[in-house]
Amino acid sequence: MTKPMPSASFTRLTPALGLECVDGLALEIDQVAAGAAPSHQFLRHGWFAAALEAYGGQARTLIVTREGERVATLPLVAAGPRRLGLMAVPGCYWPFRSFPMRVDAGVEEAGALLDGLASHARGLRLGPVYDGDPALELLKAAARARGWAVLDRFLGDSFVLDLAAVKAQGPWPRSSTLRSNRYHEKQLGSLGAVRWDVVSGEGWSEAAFADLAEVERKSWIATRTDGSGAKFIRDGHGAFWRAAVRDPVIAQMLSAAMLHVDAAPAAFSFDLHAGALKYVIANSYDPAFARQSPGKLLYYRNLVRAIGDGVASVDWGAGDSGYKQGTGAQRGPAIRDWLFIRPGLPAMGANLLKGVWRRSGNVEAR
Repeated sequence: MTKPMPSASFTRLTPALGLECVDGLALEIDQVAAGAAPSHQFLRHGWFAAALEAYGGQARTLIVTREGERVATLPLVAAGPRRLGLMAVPGCYWPFRSFPMRVDAGVEEAGALLDGLASHARGLRLGPVYDGDPALELLKAAARARGWAVLDRFLGDSFVLDLAAVKAQGPWPRSSTLRSNRYHEKQLGSLGAVRWDVVSGEGWSEAAFADLAEVERKSWIATRTDGSGAKFIRDGHGAFWRAAVRDPVIAQMLSAAMLHVDAAPAAFSFDLHAGALKYVIANSYDPAFARQSPGKLLYYRNLVRAIGDGVASVDWGAGDSGYKQGTGAQRGPAIRDWLFIRPGLPAMGANLLKGVWRRSGNVEAR
């Protein structure tokens, strides 16, 4: 059984480094996230609070300070059967689960987080997260130096579109793509009044999320799966996104490009903007319009707008590689689920089960 974390404690680890542990989600998360890599600045207090609201759990936060300044925050919730003594980083599956560390943080700060974690849990589950994730790489280095067991399982490959690279190859989109899109837009217009909108920032509303959910209910995710992966239906993950946009910074980062036909939602692309990087979290369409390729029309419009906004690369995430590669996207970093198990008997036992954990994931094609 793991020991409960105190409501507030501070430990001086070295003359420069200190570790604080507090109940709940620390407000300092936002301070650290603001100094993280642009790709990770959405990992704010509001992001983790939305996860607790949607998925439950009681949070604790480890905070590492260096010379009095906060440089890393690790939000934690209990994970799995209690007897295992595991904790996890809360969050949403999309685009990934990680935690904020300032860009100038190093292995020492990651080690301080592990030292604090070891006092209260047998291990940490971190994932899904991309290979090369800054916090992950520092945590791996610190864990191996301290004798922790480090286990991973493969979940999928991401696909990334380098907009600068595809533009350098010649006019983009290609003339043939533009002709095809114009033809389908004309066909779509014959079915009713066509409207293209973008929702972001203060524009988020229950009506906007209702439109996204309506498209999902008619899409393949509702008809060919159990619906658990639906992003906006309340029975799926809708509660998370509705809570996340209460943070005005996150609300501004998130956007939904929408296509309506005769005021009815027909397709959407839901994205998260992180500096010069755009994460495409979800896109879908109403199959009633399948012959007019509404999803393709929308995401090409969305990509052209992204170029105008200064986006340099688009992260499509994992799965459905066909249409992603059709835009020019290439295989990107792998996405994995990680276990960090503290030294001693727990690490020895974990290493014996490393193969079991790896086989519980997907087969890596590389």
